[in-house]
Order: sequence, then C-alpha cells, then structure tokens
Amino acid sequence: MVEFRYRDDEVTEQPSVTLDAFLDQSNASAVRLEPDDDARKLIPFLDRLTLIEVAFPKFRDGRGYSSARILREAGYTGELRAQGDVLVDQIAFMRRCGFDSFAPEGSLNPEAVERALSTYDQYYQKAADAAVPVWKLRHG
Repeated sequence: MVEFRYRDDEVTEQPSVTLDAFLDQSNASAVRLEPDDDARKLIPFLDRLTLIEVAFPKFRDGRGYSSARILREAGYTGELRAQGDVLVDQIAFMRRCGFDSFAPEGSLNPEAVERALSTYDQYYQKAADAAVPVWKLRHG
C-alpha cells in the first residue's frame, strides 16, 4: 500500500529530528535525512526507528534513492517516506528503492499515481523491493 501525506493533513506522529540531533540523543524514533546526510550512520539504530523521512528538495536530486536502498538492504522495515519535490513519474522508481510513503510538496492526482505504479509489472533490474527480475524468471 502507498501512503500519501500532504502539508495540510493532520499528523499525530512523533516529529522527525535531523540526523545530527538523532545521533546526539537516545529517545527519537523518527529521523529526517537531508540529501548530503550519510544514511549508513543510521544502520546501528534501525531496530528502534519507526520512520525515516528522506528529503527531496529538488526533483532532480537523486541522492535520496540511494539512501532508501541502503536502508532497506541493511534491514530497515519501518516507514520510509519521500518528502519534498516528489513528482508522479518518480513514484514507481521510489517504490522500487524502498519508499512506502510519500509527502509531496504539491498534491498528486491519485489516478496518475495508480497508472504510474501499475504500468509495468516486470523489471530488468534487481532493486530493494521483492520483484524478481524478468531475466531470472526466464532463465531461473
């Protein structure tokens, strides 16, 4: 399931803290990664995090994709949210990297999002999701 949050949504969750603030305290369960933050610093703490929010200040900044994949491949199972300049044509790729919720700056057309997520059901590359690459389906 894909979850979307918009600025005017009422949210009752614990606010995310910056990576530096998280590393300096011991009680936060939600952290926000900026594009220049090293996601690998969170690996020792993944078991106590319930939310990792990854900032996308500009749609053309792809560092958040790498952060998501690093965290999922390290075993993070909590909510991984893409926040910021998230466009509908990026949603399917973000899902493949491990994002399971989105907080775009602007609202997205739900029908367009569904089309983006359902257009392709087979992939050539392995990713952080559970999809089996088409070459492996063909050749075992």
